[in-house]
Amino acid sequence: MKLYSNFKFHIFYTAFVFCLIFFLTQKHYINAFNPNLPNNKYGIHFALPNLDDLVKAKELINSNGGDWGYVTLVIPENDRDKNKWQEVFDRMRELHLIPIIRLATVAQDAKWRRPAAEDADAWVNFLDSLNWVVKDRYVILFNEPNHGAEWGGSVDADNYTEIGLTFARKLKEKNQDYFIMLAGLDASAPNSLPQFQDESVFLSQVFNNKTIEQWNKLLSGFASHSYPNPDFSASPYNLGRGSIRSYEWELNFLKQLGVKELPVFITETGWRRGDESSIADYLKAAYGEVWLPDDRVVAVTPFVFDYQGEPFLNFSWKKYQNEDFYPQYYAVQSLTKVSGMPKQIEKGVIEFDFPKELVTQSSYRFSVKLRNLGQAVWDKDFGYQISVIDQDEKNLEFFTSDLKRVKPFAETELDLYLKTSNLLGKGKVQTVLSKFGQIVIDGGFWEFETYPLPSLNFQASLFPKFQSAGEDFELQIFNNREEIVFKKKSVKVKDGKGLIEEVQNVALGRKYRVVLLKPYYLPRQVFVTFAKGVNSVLFERMLPLDFSPNGKLELADFTTLIQNPQLINLLSP
Repeated sequence: MKLYSNFKFHIFYTAFVFCLIFFLTQKHYINAFNPNLPNNKYGIHFALPNLDDLVKAKELINSNGGDWGYVTLVIPENDRDKNKWQEVFDRMRELHLIPIIRLATVAQDAKWRRPAAEDADAWVNFLDSLNWVVKDRYVILFNEPNHGAEWGGSVDADNYTEIGLTFARKLKEKNQDYFIMLAGLDASAPNSLPQFQDESVFLSQVFNNKTIEQWNKLLSGFASHSYPNPDFSASPYNLGRGSIRSYEWELNFLKQLGVKELPVFITETGWRRGDESSIADYLKAAYGEVWLPDDRVVAVTPFVFDYQGEPFLNFSWKKYQNEDFYPQYYAVQSLTKVSGMPKQIEKGVIEFDFPKELVTQSSYRFSVKLRNLGQAVWDKDFGYQISVIDQDEKNLEFFTSDLKRVKPFAETELDLYLKTSNLLGKGKVQTVLSKFGQIVIDGGFWEFETYPLPSLNFQASLFPKFQSAGEDFELQIFNNREEIVFKKKSVKVKDGKGLIEEVQNVALGRKYRVVLLKPYYLPRQVFVTFAKGVNSVLFERMLPLDFSPNGKLELADFTTLIQNPQLINLLSP
């Protein structure tokens, strides 16, 4: 019995280890969208990218409390211009608009060219060359392939499946952040091959026993074209397939096919031209009573922001040959929205060269260099700031200048202001970039030690005096930025010697320019690297030639001397 029990244990253990190894060696693609983060579902669909229109889109979907809405954009294969699209992405980054990219081929006669598997590499290389706006790279694999005109002239679900899997696989292999969605389908298309195919039949061929496992690994979301049919003019309160709730029918059908649960992106919807006030009311009802309350819906981008000709003139939110918009624009603009918080890749470098030895009861100004290598625009208004975390609680006071519009791949320099207390000893602080109080980039640690204030003995002589003395000397200390960091007036000099008992605001081991002033004498300077304790310097003999006085020798000094002959006494021993 004991041997049998051991045998069963070894069999169980071996099977467990085998399953674990198998699981760990498989490619598991993770859905990156985080439903727990605030999300602004409002969006709009663009036919063509336009930088000026992006501003109007922001005013539409990021209005009334909103931030980080969505814009669906179409990229044809003959428009893969990296500079152009990077400019579009960068503008969207500044405006807080999230791109949803739909791939397209090129129009040939009255149809779109059918893509080929070998096209995938060019698309992957192009898309990967862009610095995306947010971490999730939303990509839709073409458009309504259950229309023959969208797929080279004839519907072919098997071919779409082959092409789609190839594109999805290569995109995911290149970067796990690609958020892959199938093409949105026409839920109202008839079953009339080769021109059209019923969506349920098409989906059944795409998600078959041979492909379902692959799709469940590769897909991250589902793109839906939930139009209010018939005739794009039905009530928003209609239910089921062919309504603005078509996505509900689609999700139920996908579940029957074994497709995992997917978040929904309604990338096309909307009403054709009709009674304008009714359309505006329909959209308000659709958002408020259907799309917003449904947690499965991530984004809704109605079709289309601006289209100035057939066949989509009657869907345009922008008026024909006019800069104004139809009432639906202003109706949606007025709706209360959420400030979204999409995940962005934060990457950058924080550089500083702070001194290792400070002194007590002093104030400093240091430089911090930043290089933005990520996706976000670093700005105080977006919650970003340089922070200093005091690890040893040395009662140091810090504050920094504000971050303003530091775009990706840009560099900037900030001021860090520091004030020491009267505490001595070693300290350690961490310099970080934070967003709303959360650390996003760690700049590393700065270790230092705080010492007592140093003193400065100096020797000075006045030409042509035999005895150099006075109580009207002034001593100034400048840092390497030529900023005055210390100044003391009414300094006493006796027998050519003076003393500053406590010098504040200097870093030990750093070089400073020390200037000695006296009325009517040209200033003298020396360079000093301060050390702990007593520091000593010798100034060159001071000349009584600054009669103006302005710190330099010029013709005006002689004019002043003539006007004030008593100043000649300065030249007597």
